[in-house]
Amino acid sequence: MAEFRLPANSRINPGKTFPAAEGAGRIRRFVVYRYDPDSGENPRTDVYEVDLDRCGAMVLDALIKIKNEVDPSLTFRRSCREGICGSCAMNIDGTNTLACIKAIDDIKGDVKIYPLPHLPVVKDLVPDLTNFYAQYASIKPWLQSRTPAPPDRERLQSRDDQHKINDPATCILCACCSTSCPSYWWNGDRYLGPAALLAAYRWIVDSRDEATGDRLDDLEDPFRLYRCHTIMNCTRTCPKNLNPAQAIAETKKLLIERRH
Repeated sequence: MAEFRLPANSRINPGKTFPAAEGAGRIRRFVVYRYDPDSGENPRTDVYEVDLDRCGAMVLDALIKIKNEVDPSLTFRRSCREGICGSCAMNIDGTNTLACIKAIDDIKGDVKIYPLPHLPVVKDLVPDLTNFYAQYASIKPWLQSRTPAPPDRERLQSRDDQHKINDPATCILCACCSTSCPSYWWNGDRYLGPAALLAAYRWIVDSRDEATGDRLDDLEDPFRLYRCHTIMNCTRTCPKNLNPAQAIAETKKLLIERRH
């Protein structure tokens, strides 16, 4: 029987344990992925015991408490703390989500925290999103018009037309969806992934945009769009409850319709 093992430098080793302070009440263990590529050492998981009676309700609160009071070397991104910016996207309890809106009490047992999967790691919980942002830029996420703008008002659209773009425009580019997609894992250099394709759809269906044909031409490619196999991980994991899979399906439908 074949045996498959990770390369030696990819194996995650057990790390340090940081016990809670003496007299702590409600203790929860946080198992956190640690990796510094400049150190030459393997990744490890450190265990932090946190007193929930002295901590906020969300996973991000615990991470901030750990960094401020226990281990200042722990590295992660965060900003708004309101589920708006997408900075604190990470894999928590096996699911890609935002640490700022993930309640600790919703997790059973140890709270296991890893960076978003299948991306290079800058350090600890910080993934390298360079390729992700380049793919987003490639779909030209801005209004393209050929007719002059009205001199005395905005470019108007109907309420129904506005409704078509409301959800896609809500995407915060946290990358939870794309990094949950197996097709993106294996073809991330050529497949745009759910987040970029959702953004592309937002402009394709915008009634004010006049580059629909060009946008569809750019997507009609065996990899850029059609690597989507409707696995639906993207929709299940989106912390904003958006539906990238539906947007991708609608884009494919538009490509078929224009051939007839």
